[in-house]
Amino acid sequence: MHRSPWWFHQFETLFNHFIELVVPFFVFLGRRMCILHGVLQILFQVLLIVSGNLSFLNWLTIVPSIACFDDASLAFLFSSRQGGVKDQLAQMQVKRAAGEQLPLRYGCYVRRVVNISFGLLIAYLSVPVILNLLNSRQVMNTSFNPLRIVNTYGAFGSITKERTEVVIQGTSSEDPNDPAAVWEEYDFKCKPGDLKRRPCFISPYHYRLDWLMWFAAFQTYEQNEWIIHLAGKLLAQEESALSLMARNPFAGRAPPRWIRAEHFQYKFSRPGGKHAGDGKWWIRRRIGPYLPPVNLQGLRKFFEDRSWPFPTRA
Repeated sequence: MHRSPWWFHQFETLFNHFIELVVPFFVFLGRRMCILHGVLQILFQVLLIVSGNLSFLNWLTIVPSIACFDDASLAFLFSSRQGGVKDQLAQMQVKRAAGEQLPLRYGCYVRRVVNISFGLLIAYLSVPVILNLLNSRQVMNTSFNPLRIVNTYGAFGSITKERTEVVIQGTSSEDPNDPAAVWEEYDFKCKPGDLKRRPCFISPYHYRLDWLMWFAAFQTYEQNEWIIHLAGKLLAQEESALSLMARNPFAGRAPPRWIRAEHFQYKFSRPGGKHAGDGKWWIRRRIGPYLPPVNLQGLRKFFEDRSWPFPTRA
């Protein structure tokens, strides 16, 4: 879906915010709005599943949404014949409305025993899961029993104190290997870069390019070829790519001759420390090169092999 037209992404962003921030309040607006909430929420989760999102979480979200439908709204699923499930339920509702105490059948007692047994089983199997949750070395996406009845699931079991970042740089020098070459950094809208820039708030919107750059730092540029695609667009100073950046160091100037990416390790400066006193929010250490210097002409064959439109300078 990421290859869809721009208008589609604008629509899906608005629709996403509407479903997640507005629709949940429908459950307080009466029966019909509650049912509408259930329908919209389930359709939305199915759409996310089809798009390849975090489908496990989407399935879990569908389960409580089923509670939005009462007996009347689900009656069409059952036969209307006399003595059927729908007929029996209607008779039970009439008797209950008249104040008649309905006797518990044998099946009700069996169901209660089964429910209590499952509850005790889940509670017992959850003990190691809870202990893992309270552990400073919490393990995520793990099963604690052979049947995998109770597990841990999550993208972030812990928050690290340091993070690796890819910093994209450009130079106007003809020789990228010249020690005197001046490399200037591109700043992203929210990703750590400039050491003196305060971390920003991004909720409820995530900057997609910043998000992808964070994941790319865990791998190599060969595993993230889109970075080379981005480098080509920056070499051509395409507005579509530059609009995703916070600062273009070559604004109002000729485009850079070379683009490269460096690997850095970032961590927060300590309050009251030397770096904080200098106005720096971050401390960083260079790990090494990430993407070797590339120029626009050198990328031509790379773009052609992948049938990518070759960027042209304005």
